[in-house]
Amino acid sequence: MASLRQLEYLVTVVDTGSFTRAAEQLHVTQPALSHQMRALEQTVGGPLLERLPRAVRLTPMGRAMLPHARAALADAERARCAARQAGGLMAGELLVATVYSVSLGVLPPALRVWRRERPEVDVRLFEYRHADELREAMTAGEADVAVGPVPEGWDGPVRHLGTEEFVVVLPTDSTDSANTAERSADATVDLATLADCAWVHYAPGHGLAELVDRACADAGFRPRPAVRTEQTAAAPILAAAGLGPALVPANVLPPRFEGRVLRPSTPVRRRLAAYTRPGPDPLTSGFVDVLAEHATV
Repeated sequence: MASLRQLEYLVTVVDTGSFTRAAEQLHVTQPALSHQMRALEQTVGGPLLERLPRAVRLTPMGRAMLPHARAALADAERARCAARQAGGLMAGELLVATVYSVSLGVLPPALRVWRRERPEVDVRLFEYRHADELREAMTAGEADVAVGPVPEGWDGPVRHLGTEEFVVVLPTDSTDSANTAERSADATVDLATLADCAWVHYAPGHGLAELVDRACADAGFRPRPAVRTEQTAAAPILAAAGLGPALVPANVLPPRFEGRVLRPSTPVRRRLAAYTRPGPDPLTSGFVDVLAEHATV
């Protein structure tokens, strides 16, 4: 059976890309590190690393093992923290992973309640560009709970939080065909009327870029970007400044937003959930309960 130390050695070699750098970081000799890696490879029945002249590369067996090694180390660290917390040696820490847009609009109310109720628990927030990256982080054990789009086929607990609505943002003096819509809370716009506009779009690899492309494709066109942004919060500001329409989560807009906000006549929505690995600890389960009650979706 592989030891935690051997798994730590494997992860460190991969992360540093070198046995020499890994040995320095782990404060062990390189021969001792190499010996432990050979022992680990004998345990699993095959090579995990390919040793190149200037680098180290994972073999297929190594790629299969790496996320489980990371998860085992993360679980061990959480067990250590739980034991120290129970012994009064330290406060708890909660690792929360999410995607950019959710950290802006959905999480803050829940985090405010959690902080008021559990001030002794530190929260570390990890933000990812895409739901696939979020899921990979959870699989690798890099967080206790993920908050984002509902994952398909997840084998741990999934708590549905609600459905996120998207709106179109335009400058207040917009004169395009969308300007015929009534200026009211129920104002809508057919995305097809914006087909000739240059859009405020999201950078490639950003999860919302795919959502915008899909919504526009359903309306019969492909959006032409005027500008692309990595930051979800920047999209409505750029749209209100006149660079082009933007499709944004309604919950990221500030209370006194100056831009013009319209609902797509064909609603654009995204279901959100909180999910954990099987058997979440009480701290994680308690945070999910707070999310279900207080997250703004």
